[in-house]
Amino acid sequence: MAAGKTAPIIVIKKVVGHGGGHNGGAWKVAYADFVTALMSLFIVLWLMGSSEQVKKAVAGYFNDPQGTGKLLGTQMTGTGAVPTAADPTGQLAKLKEKIEQAIKENKDLEKLSKQIAITITSEGLRIELLEGKDGTFYELGSPKLNANGQELLTLLASELKTLPNTLLIEGYTDATPYSGNIATGYSNWDLSADRANSARRLLQQNGVRQNQVSQVRGYADQMLRVKDKPNDPSNRRVSILVKNDNAPVPTLSAAKVVDGSTPLPGSEKAKAAVKSPAKPQSAPPVAKPAATATTSPKPQTTAMINKLKSLLPTAKK
Repeated sequence: MAAGKTAPIIVIKKVVGHGGGHNGGAWKVAYADFVTALMSLFIVLWLMGSSEQVKKAVAGYFNDPQGTGKLLGTQMTGTGAVPTAADPTGQLAKLKEKIEQAIKENKDLEKLSKQIAITITSEGLRIELLEGKDGTFYELGSPKLNANGQELLTLLASELKTLPNTLLIEGYTDATPYSGNIATGYSNWDLSADRANSARRLLQQNGVRQNQVSQVRGYADQMLRVKDKPNDPSNRRVSILVKNDNAPVPTLSAAKVVDGSTPLPGSEKAKAAVKSPAKPQSAPPVAKPAATATTSPKPQTTAMINKLKSLLPTAKK
């Protein structure tokens, strides 16, 4: 290069693109809009399949978040009767407080308050009589109520008989096999059902209407209260469910329900069953299949068989 001449300045401009395409990042915005619309669709579909109470709560929240945000409530009650999803009128909560107060005022039953569990569930108000190690409400291994059980059920009957709600009484045992006279076939199934029936009889003797008790069930040890401790005494219990008439009746396979008709150990009916056990029913005679008459093949069939044999290659001797 000749002296006195300066080198030309070369400026290189680099264009930085977004995404490497002529559309830049516009596709991201479109994708985000699509995902948002899809999520909104799923929310709408979920609301369409929800109950009327859920729809009302969601609509109320958007209209007034602070005023109706807790419309569904919880299953915990404070000092007042707070309506919940399981108790929309607050009637069950009032009954729960009334029973708890009556138990506190009774000195004998107040000592057993830890053995009485009262909860509000989706099915209604559940009152559970939990057995202790040496028996709390029933005599050990027997469906007979002791003094504590009779006193508590008499108190409950005075409150339950005034209600329009139907009652469901259930009996449960722990996993310990029944240790009484097993010669009669008496088992935990029978004991659980008979204890529930004993509670039903005493409730009805003290004013509960005959048609107020809709079902009496025995579950044996199939529905443990403390699952990790199958022999825990609290698994032996009787439950009285004050039905929420709007809730469906819980179902159980008929094969697992006992009606308490098995004779009690030591009863006259049980002794008679041991002396003269029921004879096993003999199986009905099996009818012998009728002899089928042999018929000679038709001429057309015989001719076809002979023709097929002639076409087959003869075996070498």
